[in-house]
Amino acid sequence: MIPGTMRQFWRLIASAMLAISMLAATVASGQADLISDQRQLLSALKVKADAASARIEAASSDDAKLVQIRTDLDAMVKSVLDVAVAFRPRLNEINKRLTDLGPAPTDAGLSEAPEVVEERKRLTAEKAAINVALGETEDLSVAISRNIDNIAERRRNLFAADLSKRVEVTSVFSSQTLDEASAEVSSLSKTVKSWFSFVTRFKWSSFLGAGFFALLSAAFMFIGGRRLFGSFYTADPAIEEPSYLSRLSVAFWSTLIPSASFAVFLAVTYFLFDYFKVLRTDIRELMWSFFTMVAMVFFIYRLAKAVFSPRLRSWRLVHVEAKPAQFLVYLFTATAFVTGLDGFLAVVNETLGSPLSLTIAQSFGATVLVGLLVVMISLVRPSGKSVLKSPFDRPYRTVLFLLGLLPLIAAGFGYIGLARFVTQQIVITGALMSTMYLGFQSARSLQAEGAFANSGIGQMLARQYSLEDVALDRFGVLISLLINLLVIAIGIPLILLQWRFRWEDISSWIYKAVNGFTVGSVTISLVGVLTGILAFIFVLVLTRWFQRWLDGSILSRGKIDSGVRHSIKTAFGYAGMAVAALIGISAAGIDLSSLALVAGALSLGIGFGLQNIVSNFVSGLILLAERPFKVGDWIVAGTTEGIVKKISVRATEVETFSKQTVILPNSELINAAVGNWTHRNKLGRVDMPISVAYNSDPVKVQQLLLDIARANPMVLKSPEPFVLFRAFGASSLDFDLRVHLADITQSPLVQNDVRFTVMRRFKEEGIEIPYPKQDISITRLAAKPAEAAHPAEVKEAEKPPRAKPRKS
Repeated sequence: MIPGTMRQFWRLIASAMLAISMLAATVASGQADLISDQRQLLSALKVKADAASARIEAASSDDAKLVQIRTDLDAMVKSVLDVAVAFRPRLNEINKRLTDLGPAPTDAGLSEAPEVVEERKRLTAEKAAINVALGETEDLSVAISRNIDNIAERRRNLFAADLSKRVEVTSVFSSQTLDEASAEVSSLSKTVKSWFSFVTRFKWSSFLGAGFFALLSAAFMFIGGRRLFGSFYTADPAIEEPSYLSRLSVAFWSTLIPSASFAVFLAVTYFLFDYFKVLRTDIRELMWSFFTMVAMVFFIYRLAKAVFSPRLRSWRLVHVEAKPAQFLVYLFTATAFVTGLDGFLAVVNETLGSPLSLTIAQSFGATVLVGLLVVMISLVRPSGKSVLKSPFDRPYRTVLFLLGLLPLIAAGFGYIGLARFVTQQIVITGALMSTMYLGFQSARSLQAEGAFANSGIGQMLARQYSLEDVALDRFGVLISLLINLLVIAIGIPLILLQWRFRWEDISSWIYKAVNGFTVGSVTISLVGVLTGILAFIFVLVLTRWFQRWLDGSILSRGKIDSGVRHSIKTAFGYAGMAVAALIGISAAGIDLSSLALVAGALSLGIGFGLQNIVSNFVSGLILLAERPFKVGDWIVAGTTEGIVKKISVRATEVETFSKQTVILPNSELINAAVGNWTHRNKLGRVDMPISVAYNSDPVKVQQLLLDIARANPMVLKSPEPFVLFRAFGASSLDFDLRVHLADITQSPLVQNDVRFTVMRRFKEEGIEIPYPKQDISITRLAAKPAEAAHPAEVKEAEKPPRAKPRKS
């Protein structure tokens, strides 16, 4: 039996050794594959980086191509970083194993096992290979960064060259230019007619279906927007003096909702045309440019109409009369039309391959017209004596006049690119910034008390969910915040696009903001911060659920004292909050090892005299966590009595009834007794002492006091009022009238009302309220005969009175 058992044992050992050797071979093979795969990725990235350098040189004069190359380089940077990150786990394992093996012996008399020597050599060689690969990733990252900087420099030079390029204006205005313009109009007409003929023959059903669904989408958005923000959309003519915020809100929503609905109609139309193959290649760019021009003109028209409000004087945001207001609406719309037409014709010139002279002549004419229109806008003056003049009217008009002269001067000297850029910023950027301002002010108006409750969505929520005004106001604040974020998220990218940035640039910035940036050794990212907040909230909610489960399912069944149960629940709450904070910090990407420095500094500070500060800090955390009182409670702490106004981590602010603010350290509120009149609710009892003369009937007094108390509307019927015959006083019968109030903070008003009523009723019933009487009598001592007086008494009487010692 024993030899067979030994053979089985050795066979098991041999199998285990074989398995270990196979596992080691597999691991080594996997490690070799890791290095080989990452080296292949690096080689491919090097080839792409070299090709990108050649592409930059070839596209040095094309901004769109440079932006595309920049996007490819950003993706390559991420790939290089992934390669470097892939080596980190294996490199950490190698360093740990080499530390365990220790250095090779230097003494000739010492020797190591061949397996150890072989493993050390293998690990050292693998580490060297990984370090070489990491060095290559660093070199490649530097090369890619150099190309990115090169692209940025070239794009800046292109932008500067475009603005500073000068042409001879006189050479482009000739009969040849007119012939070229006529030929271009004819070519554009033929292109559009041929496309429309193609649509009517082969794509008519798709054309009509796309238009129908586009109209349906726009109608849905328009009707929904009006229902949600009805009170903020329509100006009420019956209101003679609306507030400034109301006017801003109406201007914002009456501009945004129709403009967004119209933009949805155009975007859905273009998308469906493209999806159903209605658009040809040459028509696609022309239609997109035309839709963009129409949307911009409609948007600026709605904005100007909302701001100047020609028909409703009380809803205007500027102080002008009806005729100047209508004229300004026409001028702003014409300015937008000329600017949009210039952009559309530029696309037409590029699509049809128009001559350069025609493009220059067209841009010159557009910039001159826009400049003249802006000058005309600055020269419009309000008319009528009823107009409220503003001290800022003249500076604003002066700035507009100078802005209108700038493109005229630039175009006159031949700087067409600069003039065109200025006119675009005046019209489009100015409209966007004005709308953003209206949006911010509209969001501010939603924060007003009761504003959201009067809106369409507020009334709908109140009907369906029976929400109170306080809850609706909170929703209003939340929606106001969302509107601010939406205005920033839409307005800022659109303005950046007008300043020659591209979507690729904006998306790259957003990607970097989302994925994070490094400050020292800490990487902070928007996704990490949001993940940390969500993780903290999740663990905190889980802790609260565990507390309720522990108290309701475990502790309550064990018949444990309520104080012990509360202590256990509180301990678990603190522990859960600490764990939630640690998980949230870790998820946000903050290294927890850095907290050791904070803990060490805190301990050192406590040792040198920060005990009181830390005590107040911890006490504040306890107050905020346990909430023995909250903001608005009526508390009594020592000699201080008043309303809690603010609870911070160091001190608590209490406002006395004399309107004096008292700052109480939190440690005093934790270590001393604190009375809270409104801890659970505002129910409380008020005792009012009342005394009557001895000749009064106590039963009658009791009944009168009960009648007076029951007649007061603030006194509760249950518990009912009670009259206590407290004592036989020195000169009165002493009673206590005890009443309960639903709101103890109203006790001064109730006591004042009851005392006035008591005085009046006692006077009617002939019940006397006594007051202490003192008999003051001066008794002169008769002088004794001199011979009968004791000499010591006479001597004592002659002494002057002693002065009483003063208290320090």
